[in-house]
Amino acid sequence: QVQLVESGGGLVQPGGSLRLSCAASRNIFSIDVMGWYRQAPGKQRELVAAITSRSSTNYADSVKGRFTISRNIAKNTVYLQMNSLKPEDTAVYYCNAVIAMIDYWGQGTQVTVSS
Repeated sequence: QVQLVESGGGLVQPGGSLRLSCAASRNIFSIDVMGWYRQAPGKQRELVAAITSRSSTNYADSVKGRFTISRNIAKNTVYLQMNSLKPEDTAVYYCNAVIAMIDYWGQGTQVTVSS
């Protein structure tokens, strides 16, 4: 079991950057997969990026080359660095952890990209 708390969302202009953080309540070293999902109004939740316990990463095609997922095991935190943001990146971003095939979710953080 794990509790996840996201932070770092906000309003940013197109082309700008944000870094999201996901703080976990336990050691993340052995968590099978941690990732970031997003949900825009009227759309389904979609995977943005994920990182496995072996540090393999996976990205949605729409964010490849712009977003980077990473983790700091000492701080039990996963990050999502978002660069070259576009209006279509506007969504609520959720942190996710998979432990023994069970999904755990944070409360979400709003990211708005607008001029």
